[in-house]
Amino acid sequence: MKNKIIRSIFIVPVILYSLLLIALPIIYVLIISFYKNDSYGGMIRTFTLENYMSIFNSVYIGIFLKSFLIAVITMFICMIISYPFALAVSHKNAKTQSIFMTLVMVPFLTNSLIRMYGWIVLLRKNGVINQVLLSLNIIKNPLNLMYNNLGIVIGMVYTLLPFMILPLYSSISTIDYRLLEASSDLGANKWKTFTKVILPITFPALFNGGLMVFTPALGFFFIVDLLGGGKIMILGNLIKNQFLTARNWPFGAAIAILLIIITYILIMIYRKIGGKMDDLGA
Repeated sequence: MKNKIIRSIFIVPVILYSLLLIALPIIYVLIISFYKNDSYGGMIRTFTLENYMSIFNSVYIGIFLKSFLIAVITMFICMIISYPFALAVSHKNAKTQSIFMTLVMVPFLTNSLIRMYGWIVLLRKNGVINQVLLSLNIIKNPLNLMYNNLGIVIGMVYTLLPFMILPLYSSISTIDYRLLEASSDLGANKWKTFTKVILPITFPALFNGGLMVFTPALGFFFIVDLLGGGKIMILGNLIKNQFLTARNWPFGAAIAILLIIITYILIMIYRKIGGKMDDLGA
């Protein structure tokens, strides 16, 4: 009885948090996504599917495709950087591993908006990177490193890289190295050991990291606003503009619900594919 009371004490706050700060806001957004928008930025409480139908406009489809492309590129770059890093760190001693992973986590101690302004100092035409390259005579004219897709991808990768590194490091560091020794004893080279042993075991973590990078990359509007100069539109910016600029809350809510549905589908895919890969790894 005492244990049940103790469990209830810890569970009730979690339930209240989930209801008040997650479930109810999503339900509210879902409800207003079926309302009509009036000419003054208000909402007419009349059921309509017009907001969802408007999403299929060619302009918005183009924004969806651009958002997915940027998110996919960001995800693959994070994978390419994170996997070798996680592999290399996992071979170090415990103290060195702790130092490297602490360095990965340090950026989280600073507000992400402040860090983006730091990147503006680095990337702008008269910024640190261009000044160094010009002084070394590597380039003759400043490079356009921001206010374009390149600047957005750089900002996305920098911000989301830890979300890829952490699950990969956690998975790789738990690999039983007797499996690698057995693979080597059976005549497998390093590449074959990686593709046949390491990759299958760490695939769930790779998929999880990809999901944790891909989903936020669709909605990080502040990165696009700062490093894209307001010239490029992705889903996050579109939703923000509908709520704050166009004052079309029902349409913004419809896009937000669609983004939630996409996220849910990706999570279901992860649970299905990741579960199968966990079984294979086991």
